[in-house]
Amino acid sequence: MKKLKAHHQQLVRRYLLWAYKTTREDFERIERKTTQLLVDEYILAYLTTQKARVPETFKAYIAAKHKDEVKLKSQPEYLHLKNRLEAVEAAIRHFLGAKELAGIEKLYEGEFTRRILEAREH
Repeated sequence: MKKLKAHHQQLVRRYLLWAYKTTREDFERIERKTTQLLVDEYILAYLTTQKARVPETFKAYIAAKHKDEVKLKSQPEYLHLKNRLEAVEAAIRHFLGAKELAGIEKLYEGEFTRRILEAREH
């Protein structure tokens, strides 16, 4: 592959950063249900072992989230987003290098951590 001019390199980096952010956000909107379920099920099991009263609403919440996860992950959009994210990551490695991919991932995690910590209840 021929070397990109500095200006084109900047444009490619910005586009790939945008593509990574938007694709990962869309993918994680579905994928995070799995991780939330892992935590929610752990909390439920912990409360149960502590003989704490667990509201039926919490159990229903977990069941509904599981049903939603199964439904979302069975749709073609989920597979498309998963494949697209892998392709965007491969493009970043190709055009910018593995170190830059790691940097972009770190920026993304930092931004979402910041959003969580700064979120305010209204």
